[in-house]
Amino acid sequence: MQVKTAKLPDHEKVYRRLREMILFGELTPGQAVTIQGLVDTLGVGMTPVREAIRRLTSEGALVFQGNRRVTVPVLDVSEWDEIAFARLAVEPEVSRRAVENMAPDDITRLVAMDDQLNAAIDRGDVRGYLEHNYRFHAALYELSGAQVLLSIANMLWLRGGPSLRVVLGRYGTANLPDKHAEALAGMRAGDGDAVAEAIRGDILQGIDQVRASLLGEKV
Repeated sequence: MQVKTAKLPDHEKVYRRLREMILFGELTPGQAVTIQGLVDTLGVGMTPVREAIRRLTSEGALVFQGNRRVTVPVLDVSEWDEIAFARLAVEPEVSRRAVENMAPDDITRLVAMDDQLNAAIDRGDVRGYLEHNYRFHAALYELSGAQVLLSIANMLWLRGGPSLRVVLGRYGTANLPDKHAEALAGMRAGDGDAVAEAIRGDILQGIDQVRASLLGEKV
């Protein structure tokens, strides 16, 4: 059950908003922003912005540059390969576990999310793709109930999401990886291993796209 945003304290609302700005490409790797600029953009006080930055810095999603400036880290190939290794170890497993706890209503909800994702791809909507793709994976993983693995998966998405945004910004949404139809078929069959394999394939295609981009190869 989700807590309504209106009841959240300011520092939590700011953290979630800034986190989405990183996940969905509003802040890109290497882009520097000032604390005052975030205060103005978000329409909040200095204290909740500083607290949100502190949390996101501890999670590796931001790097403090001094002079009240922070940036989204620019990853090299070695760092990306570490993220890739961890994602491929964690996310298929939480997907498999999610199937054990899944009800028909959960599948219906995931189908609706995937429909929104497909619509974003058809529109060439990069931000929409990033948001709906993340929400599909997050909703699936949440069903696993594996809190330690979930915290790791969330950190990995924060670290890796901005690099995928760079690739999409260059090449658009055409021919994007999407193994969600296979994953949904596995969910309907109650086959956790099939879902895990589909999610693994989905992740791997995205990983390969970013890696090729980092190496200067054609995606």
